[in-house]
Amino acid sequence: MSSKTAFYRLGDLTDWFSGGTPSKKNPECWGDEIPWISASSMGGSRYSNSDLKITKLGLESGSRLALKGSILLLVRGSTLHNRIPVGIAVRDVAFNQDVKAIRVKPELAARQVTDEMYLYYWLKANEKKLLEMVEHTGIGAGKLDTKRLQDLEIRLPSWSEQRQIVASATAIDEKEILNSCINQTLEQMAQAIFKSWFVDFEPVKAKIAALEAGGSEEDALLAAMQAISGKGEEKLTRLQAEQPEQYAELRATAELFPSAMQDSELGEIPEGWEASDFGSVSNCFDRHRIPLSKRQREQRQGSIPYYGATSIMDYVDEPIFDGVYLLLGEDGSVLKEDGSPFTQYIWGKSWVNNHAHVLQGANGVSTEQLYLFIGMQNITAYVTGAVQLKLNQKNMNSIPFIKAPDELNTRFAKLIAPMFGLRRTLTEENGSLTGTRDALLPRLLSGELCLSVAEDHLAEEAESANV
Repeated sequence: MSSKTAFYRLGDLTDWFSGGTPSKKNPECWGDEIPWISASSMGGSRYSNSDLKITKLGLESGSRLALKGSILLLVRGSTLHNRIPVGIAVRDVAFNQDVKAIRVKPELAARQVTDEMYLYYWLKANEKKLLEMVEHTGIGAGKLDTKRLQDLEIRLPSWSEQRQIVASATAIDEKEILNSCINQTLEQMAQAIFKSWFVDFEPVKAKIAALEAGGSEEDALLAAMQAISGKGEEKLTRLQAEQPEQYAELRATAELFPSAMQDSELGEIPEGWEASDFGSVSNCFDRHRIPLSKRQREQRQGSIPYYGATSIMDYVDEPIFDGVYLLLGEDGSVLKEDGSPFTQYIWGKSWVNNHAHVLQGANGVSTEQLYLFIGMQNITAYVTGAVQLKLNQKNMNSIPFIKAPDELNTRFAKLIAPMFGLRRTLTEENGSLTGTRDALLPRLLSGELCLSVAEDHLAEEAESANV
């Protein structure tokens, strides 16, 4: 331990700021200017965006700006019963009343006593202690008392040692962030293809437009190939010459789309497609779910993830599910701020409690296609309850779904399978990185573990993840 090590009260090191919520009745408060951070957008470790954004008027009408570099800590919400969301704002963001923004006092930062990054890692490393401080409110949410948080005692080694600790931990964080960014890009790519094929019907409309312009069936097919691939005629000609197998597969995909639309109860849909519902393309396994109390989970500690409506709540000793599933929040955490449902894409051995519907794709629709579909829906009209929201099976199954022929759905599943396969690999890698960091940081920050030993472990983990 450095001779310069000292102990401070967290509140003596920092300034704390409370957020707020602009009036939902004033649409001018909500726009596309400033990301607004709430519990639902506090995933990961770096915060720069959110589903909801506010305008400058919204900022003046109830919210507050957290400056770049601020620590954002969730202090109220049901999430706190399972985890403590905390991260760093990598740009100026607004935040709601359930979040605290924390800044190191300017004079202490100037004297290099500590900074936000070190305190952020201290909070991450002491999540167990923070979870023990969570109080229960009358509406089922958890609450962290600000005064108790500010009374926490923090060990501060020398400034140079703090920098080394932060640098080692950041190496892991940066790899996790890169993996998460890749996963986000993969999902956006899959979403874009899904929307093009099954929402906007772009290949179908491209065929129709070509025929209406006096083109032949071959012209229509070429137009659909261009819509699917994003390539112009010249690039398609080059593709045919240089990669004939890929060209043939693209052509075969385009042939699966019709060249006309038909009326249906859901409006105009491609000819030969079916106006259906969510229940007809999904299998529900809710009857296999088993809720466990906190005490039961403590008695059955293990390595199998125990899922709730929005996240992994614990780890238990055995699974009740094994495979790829879609989870939808059934009660409590059902809707995001934009009306879309809370979803989880899970795989491997798992245990799920009774707060999440457990689903797989059916009748030619893959679980991944089901996941992409439902994530784009506003399901507000299908949710019941005022205080305690609920998405029951009957309402869930009645959500409209436009079903393409099985051959096209199979082609789509094959196309996006590598994207979701890589997503699973990178997510598992992040789990390994997180486990290593979380095991070492508490001992390192407390002074129990030598910095050089911890650095070696963290560097090895980051290097192996880059291989």
